[in-house]
Amino acid sequence: MAHTLANFDYQRIHVADDVSLNVATAGSGTPIVLLHGFPQTHLMWRHVAADLATEHTVICPDLRGYGDSDKPAATDGSVYAKRTMAADILALAGALGHDRFALAGHDRGALVAFRAGLDHPDRITHLASLDVLPTLDMWEVMHGVTAAVGFHLYLMAQPPGLPEQMIAAAPDAFFGHFLDTWTNDPAAIPPGVRAAYLEACRGAVPSIVADYRASAGIDVVHDQADRAAGNRLRMPVAVLQQDWGAALGFDAAALWASWAPDLQHHTVTWGHFLAEEAPHEVARALRELLGR
Repeated sequence: MAHTLANFDYQRIHVADDVSLNVATAGSGTPIVLLHGFPQTHLMWRHVAADLATEHTVICPDLRGYGDSDKPAATDGSVYAKRTMAADILALAGALGHDRFALAGHDRGALVAFRAGLDHPDRITHLASLDVLPTLDMWEVMHGVTAAVGFHLYLMAQPPGLPEQMIAAAPDAFFGHFLDTWTNDPAAIPPGVRAAYLEACRGAVPSIVADYRASAGIDVVHDQADRAAGNRLRMPVAVLQQDWGAALGFDAAALWASWAPDLQHHTVTWGHFLAEEAPHEVARALRELLGR
């Protein structure tokens, strides 16, 4: 990719069979891993990462299937299960010498962080989620015509073939739609960064679709099992999200509280791309979380 995080070191780290992740690192101190969302790459953390690196070791990978990380074929649903993607992040942090670390994710990255927190509570010291609900709750609150806002969730949930063909026919229009409509401040994603996102997504249609397809299948199964077992996030959790509940008819704070006993929930007025639209506020919220 043409764009990189200034003053960050880059390397590729092997995390699983035939999968290496592109990762940028900088700073020193207690570690925090920042996971990007859709339709983006690690570049979305460029402001927040630089801010936090003055006090912390900051680790910014591209998730498997995205950016400059490997994109294995989805031979079955487990390849892009959030459990598998979370295991990538645990392996990545371990390879960098961090047995325990804080984890913050936006959108798709937040779902990976959520799964990592449930599966590996001994490894995750703090967890932050930006503008998403856990997968199981997301599907349960989508209903009626209001669910049209999540049309892409239903499109990419379809069996392999048609979604990939439709999106690959006009990838810039598809991915650009979300970059343009989900932001309150277009200047937060300047033309060069937008172009970098589109280039990255253009070359990752099958893996991005596979990531979403997993969230309509195996990820739901995993969340249901944890809910049935009463498993909850044991670490301090911070959630920042828009007031989607007002439009879709749910109490986001209550939904998150059912998973996270030690929760600070913040409703924000920024657009979906929080880390780019309000980087100073996001960095401050992450510092507050790390101080808990």
